[in-house]
Amino acid sequence: MKVLFLLLVSVLLLDAASAQTLSENPVPMKDRDGRMIYGRSGTHHWQPYMSISDMSDYSHAPESAYEDYQDMKYGLRIHWGIYAFEHGQESWVLNRNKSLEYQARYHDLYKTWYPAGFNADEWADLMKDNGFTYFVFTTKHHEGFSMYDTKTRINQRVAFNGVNAGKIVPTDMAYSIMETPFKRDVTKELVDASRKRGLKIGLYYSHPDWFDADFRFDEWNPNRDSTYSPQTQPEAWARFQARHQGQIRELLTNYGKVDMLCFDMWFPAFTWPYMQQTIKEARNLQPNCMFRWRGFGNFGDYHTPENYIPGDESMGTMAWMVIHSLSKRRYFSYEPEPTQFHDGPWIVSKLIDMVSKGGNLMVGLGPDPSGKFHPEAIAHLRYAGDWLKVNGEAIYATRAFTPTREGERLYFTRSKDSSTVYGIHEGWPGKELLIKSVKPRKGSDITMLGYAKPLRWQSTKEGIRIELPAEMQEEASRPCRQAYSFKITR
Repeated sequence: MKVLFLLLVSVLLLDAASAQTLSENPVPMKDRDGRMIYGRSGTHHWQPYMSISDMSDYSHAPESAYEDYQDMKYGLRIHWGIYAFEHGQESWVLNRNKSLEYQARYHDLYKTWYPAGFNADEWADLMKDNGFTYFVFTTKHHEGFSMYDTKTRINQRVAFNGVNAGKIVPTDMAYSIMETPFKRDVTKELVDASRKRGLKIGLYYSHPDWFDADFRFDEWNPNRDSTYSPQTQPEAWARFQARHQGQIRELLTNYGKVDMLCFDMWFPAFTWPYMQQTIKEARNLQPNCMFRWRGFGNFGDYHTPENYIPGDESMGTMAWMVIHSLSKRRYFSYEPEPTQFHDGPWIVSKLIDMVSKGGNLMVGLGPDPSGKFHPEAIAHLRYAGDWLKVNGEAIYATRAFTPTREGERLYFTRSKDSSTVYGIHEGWPGKELLIKSVKPRKGSDITMLGYAKPLRWQSTKEGIRIELPAEMQEEASRPCRQAYSFKITR
């Protein structure tokens, strides 16, 4: 039935003359510049209806934006909203407890919220001092609470109690941080503070909105209306389009240059003509912005596997980064239990792995309701930051080398011009390190990052053997801990 429904939608609402057919996996499509950029296979963020698209008047972000994206390597995903009170997986707590009583309590949390501990300069310093080059901040998660000064208005909502409980009632509100006692645009403050420190700016925006009843058609909505369509609810549909586009327009016009707009989730097939129009308008507003593909299919510029390490599956041609929660419980929002954090060595290991494969790593972390990050989490970020102070040259602005690794502990990256290869070895190699996959120039220097003197090496039938000085056999004499980067000029 699902396939028949999608076929019907494609015939009625999309270009019937198109030669494209529905596909379970992303398919190559040319934009107006002749570029074919498509996402990875085997993910529900690609929906078959997305294979019927018109890119004849659309351009992806320019090559320079893709280069900048691939240079960044290490970012922080900051999840913050009223769900910080709930100690769970962000506003998904609403999807898992759909009772009107719980929704009423949750949606009233903003009325007394005053995060006195929030300090944008402290957040930006934390990122800059610990090796992050960019961040993404949640301007609105699925529940619909906006963490910025939106001027859009909500006209309908579900009544959670009283005589109209469960019914849709009129309202007039923004449902935003500006309606809390705090009354400060935290998104603007964070963007301004981060831009002063040279950090790249990323803003997250969820397509679904579980508070605004004009959005009540997505499949995760606690109050979903399965009969909703543009034909059955024309006035609500018109308001949805105006507010959805209005908020995207605000994010792309009110905060200066936005390097990444991180869209999330997707809508039913009947929205696809509208979504194509929306992404094209977004591109016109900021031609250089990298758009996450969620909700927009191949119109996007990058994709984001979450909480797992990609293996050999098809990754498509888009730029990519792994977003991984620091919480072992996979909370992207506030994790209150110090024993539930992955530690600093875990961050370093995952960063090395991701970068060797050609991707970026974004660590997911949220502050508490007051706006403070957990001290234990900060300690782990500082460990990784200290490692990057020594080894950053082997990470930032590098590209994948073939092969990406040797054995279980030796990873490779390379300079963009391929003149330099970095071998990053997890654990101390001992008295020598054998590298089979890299052939340096005769007489070239091989060095260890953080150690000033060239290392002795020789070429053998097995590969190159690099001698490690006796003075570094004592752990206290080494330039860093855990993983060591060898710079090889070819």
